[in-house]
Amino acid sequence: MRVNRLLTPLAAALLVSALAACAPAEDKAEQTGKTADADKCAVADLPLVTKGVLSVGTDSPAYEPWFVDNDPSNGKGYESAVAYAIAEQLGFTEDQVTWVTVPFNNSYKPGPKNFDFDINQISIDPEREKAVDFSNGYYSAAQAVIVLKDSPAAKITDIADLADFKIGAQTGTTSLTAIRDVIKPAKDPLVFQNTNNAKQAMLNGQVDAIIADLPTAFYISSVEIPDSKLLGQFQFDSGTPEEFGLLFEQGNELLPCVNGALDALEKDGTLAELQKKWLSDVVSVPELK
Repeated sequence: MRVNRLLTPLAAALLVSALAACAPAEDKAEQTGKTADADKCAVADLPLVTKGVLSVGTDSPAYEPWFVDNDPSNGKGYESAVAYAIAEQLGFTEDQVTWVTVPFNNSYKPGPKNFDFDINQISIDPEREKAVDFSNGYYSAAQAVIVLKDSPAAKITDIADLADFKIGAQTGTTSLTAIRDVIKPAKDPLVFQNTNNAKQAMLNGQVDAIIADLPTAFYISSVEIPDSKLLGQFQFDSGTPEEFGLLFEQGNELLPCVNGALDALEKDGTLAELQKKWLSDVVSVPELK
């Protein structure tokens, strides 16, 4: 059963956005944040990969708590619920949404896409924006450190002390960037094809700690690896929260309509409601300095 969503009509939200918006910008850097007039966002007029169908990309396996039971189509988990809330806001029914498997590292490669947007904990990043476009952020993320409870790394309290340990993360992620730019370990981090491989490497003693976004790390430590410990969370040195955005083919004219839907979901409290439902357990995790 789908989660109950409190939604406002798309037309009203988009009209407010249009009245408040500046003239369209030509600069690529200003693409994120733009919204479209309501009369350009009727389902029949949307520029879709498949007419009348909203094609949403994500990776497989689809990890909790972002998805549940590795099934994006069940509406469970934060990102699945957000995707269906956006679809409903745009005017799609549930049976007009289809899911496309897109490996994480393929999503932000340049070129044509076989999806309308991808939702897969993809951080809005200037390097990625050279090849793709992003929506407004739908979640502000922190990075987190997972260790085994009996590991010497479990005793540290300062992020700098992690530098002496073997650390790993999934390739192509901001978690890997955080290791290199924030923790700055003495040895090069171990890089894994996916989070499952990273978890197994920690269990095998190949790494002392793995880094993942906070909700994923919380799920790993509380459900998947009972003998592990969530050491704490941290942000990049800039202090600016990392944000996840929906990823689009560069120049996709659907983006302003989706930004309008996201604006409406934020204003009516739906995004906050879905975060509370699916991600509320992570709020009390201590910060590492």
